[in-house]
Amino acid sequence: MGLRVLVVDDHPLFRFGVCTLLSAEPGIEVVGEAASGATAVDAAAALRPDVVVMDLHLPDLSGIQATRHIAQASPDTGVLMLTMADESESVFAAMRAGARGYLLKDAEPDEIIRAVQAVARREAIFGPDIANRVLGFFNQPPASEPVFPELTGREREVLALIAAGHSNAVIANTLCLSPKTVRNHISNVFAKLHVADRAEAIVRARDAGLGQS
Repeated sequence: MGLRVLVVDDHPLFRFGVCTLLSAEPGIEVVGEAASGATAVDAAAALRPDVVVMDLHLPDLSGIQATRHIAQASPDTGVLMLTMADESESVFAAMRAGARGYLLKDAEPDEIIRAVQAVARREAIFGPDIANRVLGFFNQPPASEPVFPELTGREREVLALIAAGHSNAVIANTLCLSPKTVRNHISNVFAKLHVADRAEAIVRARDAGLGQS
């Protein structure tokens, strides 16, 4: 039994081209087509295709919304996004919605066929440019957590200046704050770090690497 595919695109000529391409491939059967997101959701529920080839920009429901509905209602149906949208936000939104693949519309015909077959096997498939972007995202080093995350950014600035040995007056002048505001920040720092006085705060701050330069 061949792979059953539903093709969703609001441009009739492009939809016809994809249907023709897939129908000509042995082992693939195009069981339906749709021109809108809502129609795609209904067709997927009625036809239970193995793969839905989905455009991103559709009337009524977007391709992302339609994908989410289909993934929730028919978890055995794989969704392959085939779109002109190459923004990272669109790619990751599609993945979060449940899409298993993401190709751009300028992909080669055999690439589209291979992607449909891969999605049917529950594999994740991306076009080369998209794959590089996804890998780049996951290869980014994790953002380091700031020291004393319980403090606000301003409170950390105040603590760093305390650790550097500056008086309240100098801190106020450096940060363009009133002396009262500086005192309030220092009180908050002491309370959040559970320290009794300035000397203890300096020790904690310097141990964490603040105020060394």
